[in-house]
Amino acid sequence: MSNFPTCSLITPTYNWPEALELILLSTINQTVLPNEVIIADDGSREDTKQLIEAFQKKIPIPLIHIWHEDLKNRKPKIMNKAIAASKYDYIIEIDGDIIMNKNFIEDHLNFAKKGQYLFGSRVNIQKKLLTKLFSEKIISFNLFSKGIKKRGRTIRITFLMNFAKSVEKRSRKLRGCNMSFWKEDFIKINGFNEDLVGWGIDDSEMIQRLHNIGVKGKRLKFAGIAYHIYHKEQSKIHIEINNEIEKQTTEKKLTFIENGINQYL
Repeated sequence: MSNFPTCSLITPTYNWPEALELILLSTINQTVLPNEVIIADDGSREDTKQLIEAFQKKIPIPLIHIWHEDLKNRKPKIMNKAIAASKYDYIIEIDGDIIMNKNFIEDHLNFAKKGQYLFGSRVNIQKKLLTKLFSEKIISFNLFSKGIKKRGRTIRITFLMNFAKSVEKRSRKLRGCNMSFWKEDFIKINGFNEDLVGWGIDDSEMIQRLHNIGVKGKRLKFAGIAYHIYHKEQSKIHIEINNEIEKQTTEKKLTFIENGINQYL
């Protein structure tokens, strides 16, 4: 266990303390704790701040709250600020609507390897379960749990990861809600692109630049299990602009963007 890299768990949040509470409860429940947790807060109200302060008293690791003003969706910027503030070598990133299986951090650290990033999938928690989920603060699920979809993804058989191959091209299965990478690689490509606006593409565009510098990907299957809490789809009003930026990154094999993490380092 001791040869695991040191790591920072980072999650963005925006005005959804009910979901954030389940993230933090599932963090405390981990078989291997991260060295710190950083909440990248895109401008939430006071109730989120109060929740984080309450957890700072009961979580046995540093819990850091990085906040900026609410000027609509600026996730790449707040994620860059959070990662710039992180103290450890390896970054595990989950979305603000993810409940982690108790072995989640352990699995990411177990399969972390230089020159590689990891990405996992997610089990979907259905809308009909939400009232019960939040009132009973459910953080454990299994193959037979009610109110979930893609239940095959609840199965953990880490031994099978020994046969997983790394990929040189960005996978269509990539989801930013469940991934991990080396901080030094992230800094090399200047982090998330803050020219991306609104929802979507920020994770996959960043990962494309990692591939462009020769970092490979590996998909976590039967490991790194995460549960995605149902929510309404976000506005995709800027998706065309973001898709175009990603297309340029891919076609021109761009490795560095101007508007990135270096502003905060």
